[in-house]
Amino acid sequence: QVQLVESGGGLVQAGGSLRLSCAASGRTFSSYVMGWFRQAPGKEREFVAAISWSGGSTYYADSVKGRFTISIHNDKNTAYLQMNSLKPEDTAVYYCAAGRFNIVVSRTRPRLYDYWGQGTQVTVSS
Repeated sequence: QVQLVESGGGLVQAGGSLRLSCAASGRTFSSYVMGWFRQAPGKEREFVAAISWSGGSTYYADSVKGRFTISIHNDKNTAYLQMNSLKPEDTAVYYCAAGRFNIVVSRTRPRLYDYWGQGTQVTVSS
């Protein structure tokens, strides 16, 4: 059974940092794309960042570029999202996801991801 389990969310003041983790289990993810998405109340789920599990290039939404960093720790089968210089508009439920597709072309499309975590709440106060 494939599972993605997020952790690391919480309440932080604007300008602060959080690191989200996504522990993956149940299959080999070496050929997968790992992505982070977020969804704020009343808004659609939006792409945040993506990386190939095997390593290589990383991709970010313009709104988080320069502040967020996505990474993979292969030995721990875990993906991370380091979030610095947080802003109130970063407040959302954050989800990790995994799928097999062309990361260059399709990384922002939620429907192409096969597996999703349960989400973790990030709240940034002003």
